[in-house]
Amino acid sequence: MQIDISSFHGPCNCGRTHEIFVKDILIEENALKKLPEKLENIYKGANSGIAVICDTNTYQAAGKAIEILLPGCELIILPASGLRADNSGAALAEKGLLSSGNIKLIIAAGSGTIHDICRYLATEHGIPFVSVPTAASTDGYAAIISTLVWDGLKKSIPGVSPMLVIADTLIIAKAPYRLTASGISNMLGKYTALTDWEISHMVTGEYICHRVCEMEMSALKEVCLCLNELKGNIKEKNTLNAYEQLMYALLLSGIAMQMVGSSRIASGAENHISNLWEMEVINGPLDAYHGEKVSIGLMIAVHTYHKVKNAIKNEICKVIPYKGMEYEIIKETFGKKGLYKEIIEENTPDPLALVDEDKLNSQLPSIAGVLEKLPSESDLLQLLAAAGCKNKLRDINLDEGLIPPTIRLAPYVRSRLTFLRLTKLFKIKNET
Repeated sequence: MQIDISSFHGPCNCGRTHEIFVKDILIEENALKKLPEKLENIYKGANSGIAVICDTNTYQAAGKAIEILLPGCELIILPASGLRADNSGAALAEKGLLSSGNIKLIIAAGSGTIHDICRYLATEHGIPFVSVPTAASTDGYAAIISTLVWDGLKKSIPGVSPMLVIADTLIIAKAPYRLTASGISNMLGKYTALTDWEISHMVTGEYICHRVCEMEMSALKEVCLCLNELKGNIKEKNTLNAYEQLMYALLLSGIAMQMVGSSRIASGAENHISNLWEMEVINGPLDAYHGEKVSIGLMIAVHTYHKVKNAIKNEICKVIPYKGMEYEIIKETFGKKGLYKEIIEENTPDPLALVDEDKLNSQLPSIAGVLEKLPSESDLLQLLAAAGCKNKLRDINLDEGLIPPTIRLAPYVRSRLTFLRLTKLFKIKNET
């Protein structure tokens, strides 16, 4: 599949002119063999000016083949064990980059962690980069944001788009299925991300692009139709076609982020919950992928959203006066890791201060209508089970008792207005 990048450019009914920075995207079996040919359109230097950044696992998956395809390129192989997209991971890769000489192009050969690190380095050093995904595990390959844990705080750092994405479905389908399930989880998380954006647009007038939302929802539905095939034999054409569809959906999320200039389309309450756990302020270290935490966060958010929806429909939900941010609980929770100041800065200005409470009260029926479009909890559980995705806290060794503090604290991880954050203005009758 050769994605027609030009179809995403230009004026839109949303009032903006969308701009796409990635130049070329190829998703197909044996796509990696076309890397030298595709590079000719974006890079004119010697192979010695190319740094291929991978880890010990993704070197075997793609790095070794790239080394043969681009003889003379510099190889930076990071240890896969314990590698994270954080200060340490970025510093380790940067050390290799600086010792490799005059590098003119970075090739990220790996999954989400490698790409977040490479995008950060490409941005910091003003070097273009190329994406070679080795798993269908994240929607960040074509994004313009690096998500890193920086000094203990989960941050979205503006970055550059890859110039080229080469997604070889044969390589991707051979990745551990757990990585694929993580990518599916990231896609299913779009249910709450899109709901959050639509409600925020309704309540505050925040910019929204309905075309982008429709693109994302259409791709999500296509993924849901091919879940069984993703577990099939990779020698079967149907299986590789399913991986092509999943990769297209994941890459489309990155294209959508480029179109709107933010991660709003792809990240809502489900991501904020995952980010909270990754900051380890209410829990210890977790042996879980980001997408695995996203699918569990999705279930927590959807349960909460449907509960409020039902309360609105039964007329037992009312809007209450806003009391401001919960400084004491923020200080108690985030302060123990020295993150109090950063969290306050992230939440200034307070997005709930933009909400007109009288107007919000009159909008409750319309909000319930938006929430009604969400899949039911049972339908989501069926999808997650079919895909082999995590869906309960115990799946990642967390206790169910963490749900109340997660709901209370996750909205403060980002300043973005989600419906989860908006529920701080709601009171359900007889609920303590």
